[in-house]
Amino acid sequence: MKFLEYTPFDSINLFLEQLDLGDCTIRGNLEAFSCKHTATDRRLSISLEHEILDYLGKSSDSDPSSPVEHLASRSSRKTLIYLVLTLGHIYPDYDFSAVRAHLFFQEEELESFKQMVDTYLSDASRQWAATNEGSSLLDSMTKAIDEVIKIKECDIYSYNPDSDADPVLEKGAIWSFNYYFYNRKLKRVVSFRCYCTSKLSGDDFLTGVASDGEEEDALIDMDI
Repeated sequence: MKFLEYTPFDSINLFLEQLDLGDCTIRGNLEAFSCKHTATDRRLSISLEHEILDYLGKSSDSDPSSPVEHLASRSSRKTLIYLVLTLGHIYPDYDFSAVRAHLFFQEEELESFKQMVDTYLSDASRQWAATNEGSSLLDSMTKAIDEVIKIKECDIYSYNPDSDADPVLEKGAIWSFNYYFYNRKLKRVVSFRCYCTSKLSGDDFLTGVASDGEEEDALIDMDI
C-alpha cells in the first residue's frame, strides 16, 4: 500500500490534528492509499491468503459463524487483505497480521458514516462552522472524500476492534471509530480514523502504539 497525498484532506486534517474541546481532545485523520503492494505488503498478503484458505478448509458450510460464504470469493479475500494492510500502514508499530475478519463490517450506505460523524463530532462541527464561514464539517469531509475516491463507487467498511486489537485502547480513548472507503476500480482506499481522549491522557494518537498482548490467530466471519 502506498500513501497518497491529496490536498482536499489538508484543511480537515489540520483542524482535527488536536482539537481542544475543554475536558477532552479529539484527533482525527483522513488518508488515502493505493492498493499497490510494497515488498513487505506482498509477503504479508501471501501469508494472510494462506491463513484464510487454511481456515476455510477447516470450516463447515453448515456452521452459521463460518466465513465460507464471504471469504470463499477471491475478491472478498483481497478486500480483507487490503483493509488489514491499510491498518498496518496507519499504525506501523501495531501488528495486525492476525486480525480477525469479523472486526470489519460492510456498511449498507453512507448514512451510517454520516450519523457517526453527526453524533461524535457535534462539538467539533460547531467549531468548524465558526471558523469556516458557517460551512458544515460533514459536508466538507464527504466532498473531500468524494473528490479523492468517488464515494458512490465505493464499498464502505467500519473497523470495530476487540480490546486486544484496538491500537488506541491503551491511550485512554473515550470513544473511537474507523471507516474505510474502498474503490475497486481505482484500487484505492481512503481511511478516516477519529478518537477522543480525556485531558488526563496525554499520549499521541497518530503515531500508533505497540501491542504487548498476543492476538488470536483465528480468522472468522467478515461481512464483505
